[in-house]
Parts: sequence; structure tokens; C-alpha cells
Amino acid sequence: MDKILQALSVQVTAARDLESLTRPLLEMLEAVTGLESTYLTEIDLGEGKQSIRYARNVAGLQIPEGISVDWSDTLCRRAIDEGRMYTDNVADCWGDSEAASALGIRTYLSSPVRTPSGSLYGTLCAASAEQRPFVAGSEQLIAFFARLIAEHVEREQLLQQLQQANHELSRQALCDPLTGLPNRRALMHELARLFPLSERAGHPVLIAFIDLDGFKVINDTHGHEAGDQLLSSLARQLGSALRSGDLLARVGGDEFVAVGMGPIHGEETVEAAVHSFQRRLFEHSVLQLPLGAQVLHYPGASVGVVAIDPAYTSIDDALRQADARMYAVKRQRRAQG
Repeated sequence: MDKILQALSVQVTAARDLESLTRPLLEMLEAVTGLESTYLTEIDLGEGKQSIRYARNVAGLQIPEGISVDWSDTLCRRAIDEGRMYTDNVADCWGDSEAASALGIRTYLSSPVRTPSGSLYGTLCAASAEQRPFVAGSEQLIAFFARLIAEHVEREQLLQQLQQANHELSRQALCDPLTGLPNRRALMHELARLFPLSERAGHPVLIAFIDLDGFKVINDTHGHEAGDQLLSSLARQLGSALRSGDLLARVGGDEFVAVGMGPIHGEETVEAAVHSFQRRLFEHSVLQLPLGAQVLHYPGASVGVVAIDPAYTSIDDALRQADARMYAVKRQRRAQG
């Protein structure tokens, strides 16, 4: 037993994940109990299934990893319900278990794996196709191993939850909550990635500044809820005008920016690419927005597009040029009435 404890201290300290902790424990459990199959299960109470996560088989009895059985038919459920950890005659105790009968289990030892918070993760088991005598101290040992596994499982679950929470915080930090689009911060990150990439590839960068003409009047006339509906609808329509690899961001109350790579030499001209990008975005900014019993006819946004050579223009200057081009379009539309 001293050798077992010495090996255990090394394995627990060196374990990087659940598998690297569990497999040595299964080997130690087999050495102590003399039961040829040792395995860790995972239980999904919602689905009513029990699965073999990891298994060690050294003789005739084979418990395959990955198999799933109905939780209601398992020895583990019966053992937990009855508070019985060991039997050397499964057929007499739980002869109604079809899974145990199919596998040929005769001697069985198990302990539930409950996390420190109390949830049932699974079971740690040892089994044999032969009738094997009870080994003193094996119940305490398997319960101890089950606690080690349960603590590791909870740590992994907490780490996963923390990673998911951090991912969500990062997503929120880069996302406009109303439209779900990237925000200004995300746009600047994308431009910082796109500029050097485009410079190496010899592409210009297309930047479109989009401003919703008459948005304040819509807010004042129909209310802020209508304004929010317009922004959300417009975000969806503008997004459908983008090519693969383009990005649309909301950068202000009624302002959007779309960016993408321009043409390489031999493709369409830069002027044609700018015109095509501007036309697509403008056409997708025209919409009919139902507002209760009436429909708001929105005639489209002012869209200014520029093609930027990233080798000679900074990101801030590029955005200023796109903004200036958008205002030139806005003035032209006003002059045309």
C-alpha cells in the first residue's frame, strides 16, 4: 500500500487533465482489488445514459470505452440506490441488469463520483467475470480515488466556465449590443490586421463610411424604438451586401463602416471596385420598415467609399478620407433634393 500511495502522489501532481489522472488510478485500483476491469463512467441524467469514459482491461472481461447504456439498466444506479458498493454475485443481487449480464460481470465494486458541489458526475468501478473475494480497504481506496477524480472534474468545469465567461466578455467588448455587429474597437483591430496583409498582397483596402440621413427625424417622429428597429434592419441588409472576408461595423449612433480588400492587378479597376462597393451598400440601405399600421419608407443612406493604399496611408487617415467622401456624397444628395 505504501508503494501505491507513493505512486499516487506522483500521478496526482503530474496530472494535466482528467485522462492523465484517471488512467494511473485505474491501474492502481486493479492492482489493489485484483479485479481485471477498472473503469470511469460519466452519467447524463437528462438523457438517461451512462457512458464508459476510460477503461482498463487486463483479462477476459472487456469493458469497452465509449459505449453507452441506459442509466436505468446499470449496476451503478442499483448500487447507488441501495448504498451497496460491492458484491461477488451480481446475478443474485441485480440479475435484472441486462447490461451486466451481456458483459458477463460477476464481481462488482463501485463508488459514485460526486463533485464537491454535490452533482453526480459518474462512477468509478472495478469488475470481474469471476467471483473474487473482497479485499480489505478497497472500498475506502475506491472512494478516495473517486473524490480525487471529482475534485479534478469540478476544477475543469470551473475553468471551462471561466473561459466561456472571458470569451463572452471579450465578445461583448467588441460587439455592438443593439445590432450584434462589431463595434469601433473591433473595426480598429480588423484594420490593424488587414492593412499589413493588403500591403504584402498588393491590394488596396476598400473603406466605406455609411451615414443614415434623416435618422434624427425618424427618432423624433416615430420614437427611439423605431430608430432602433431601423438600425437593426439596416445592419442585416448591409451585411447581406458584403463579400466573404468583408467586415461591417457600427461605429456611432447612425454610422457604419464596411471594409474589405480591393482588386489586385489584372482584376477590375480600382475605380470600378469602389463604384461597385458603393452601389451595393447603398442599394441595401434602402428599406421598407413596418411600424405598426404604417410602413416607413427609408430612401437609403449616404455611402462614401475610398480605396486606400496601406503602404502610404495610416488607418486614422484612411477613416478620415472615407468620412470626407461620405460627406461629399451627402452634400450631393441634398443638392439634388
